[in-house]
Formats: sequence, structure tokens, C-alpha cells
Amino acid sequence: MHAMPKIMLGGIPIDLSVVLMLLISCTVVFVLVMLSVRNLSVENPSKLQNFMEWVVEFVQGVIGSAMDLKKGKPYISLGLTLILFIFVSNLLGLPFSVVTKAHEPVTVFGHVIEATKNLAHGDHIEILWYKSPTADINVTAGLALIVFVLMNYLGIKLNGKHYFKHYIEPFPIFLPLNIIENLAKPIALAIRLYANIFAGEVLITVILKLGVLSIPFLAVWQGFSIFVGALQAFIFTILTMVYIAQMTIHEEEAH
Repeated sequence: MHAMPKIMLGGIPIDLSVVLMLLISCTVVFVLVMLSVRNLSVENPSKLQNFMEWVVEFVQGVIGSAMDLKKGKPYISLGLTLILFIFVSNLLGLPFSVVTKAHEPVTVFGHVIEATKNLAHGDHIEILWYKSPTADINVTAGLALIVFVLMNYLGIKLNGKHYFKHYIEPFPIFLPLNIIENLAKPIALAIRLYANIFAGEVLITVILKLGVLSIPFLAVWQGFSIFVGALQAFIFTILTMVYIAQMTIHEEEAH
């Protein structure tokens, strides 16, 4: 296992590899979207424009499967952002990894990387700088927390009394269970995404230890990992829309 380049900032551990990879993910998504809408054309759309139009239509279909699309139109931007960001983040660690060896304490921005603090003479440690950001539980937990806050905020704002009423349905005795169910949603979102991506990257590391024999296995597994990355982005996005629909639309409206 490789050490993470963590530094202490105000008593809080900051993983520099995660910060770096999040910046790369955001940049890739931003550039991809900007390039796809740079020269919009109805008669002669570019391949990137066609791709982005397909993604938008796909997200509309995801939202439409969770709620009436008329009510779900305000969430198209949210769904598009989630599915693109998570998909790109899931794939970043597949092509390669960047590992450096440290033989002495390493300082970044005036802060010493924690894993290198106690290096003795002649010792060394391998530091992993490049990986999928979604292979870190803190990233997936942050995404899930945003969804949790958003769905409850929208529930209170748009569903009023029905939002609070659903906690005591079908009977008031179910209040504790309904609260636990609500709290369990972001936990499930975070762990599902993290576990799948982290396990995939660990398996890639194991396969690489086979040397030359790893080539065919690695090719197959990376192909499968692209599918898993896309699937996990889809699952996170559709569950987000389902949770928002549950909080903002009561049964009378749904029918």
C-alpha cells in the first residue's frame, strides 16, 4: 500500500492527492462542456455537441423515471453535473498512477507530509499522488452530504407540511425508523460509490504485480472498470433524483 500525501492544516488532515485530483476532475468536465458548446449548430453539430446532447437527454430520462419531468426540469443541471463529475472522477485512476519515493521529510506549502515525518536515514516511503478522487471516502461522503442537505432543504421548501408529516406515516410510532431511513440515505450513497471505485483500484494494483502476465488481465479489468464507473455515476445520479422526488412530491401529486 502507498502512503497518502497528507499535511496538517489548522489541525485538519488534508490529502493533497485528493485536492489535486478534484481540481483535475473539475477541469476536465469544464473543458469538455465548454468545447461541446463552443460552436453550436443545428444543421452541422460537432461530435462533441452530439455527445453532450445525448448526455442531456439521458439525464432528462433519468429524472423522468424518478418524477414528472415538468417538476424535474430545475434539477437537470444538478443531474448533469453529478453524472459527468462522478464518471470522470471514477475513470481518472484507471490509465496510470503517479507514485514518488521519499527518502527524507517532504515539505509542501510549508507543511511536512505526515507520512515522511519520521523517516530514518536509509529508509524510504512511496507516496501516491494520482488516483480516482472517488476512491476516497471523504470525497464520496462530501457528495452524499450535499445531496442530503439539498433533498431535505427542497423537501421543507417545496413540500411544506407533507415533508414533516411523512416522518410519522403510516403511524407516529414509525418516527424513529423514518428518521434512521433518512439518515441512512447519504451513508449508503457514499459507501456504495467509494467501495466500488476503491476496490477496483486495489485490484488493478494486485494485477500489476503479475508483471508481463498482467497485460491481458489488466486490459479486461480496465474495460470492466469503465463500465463500473459509468454504472456508479448513473446509480448515484438516479438515487439523488429519487430522494429529491420522495421529499418534494407527496402521494396525491404523484398520482
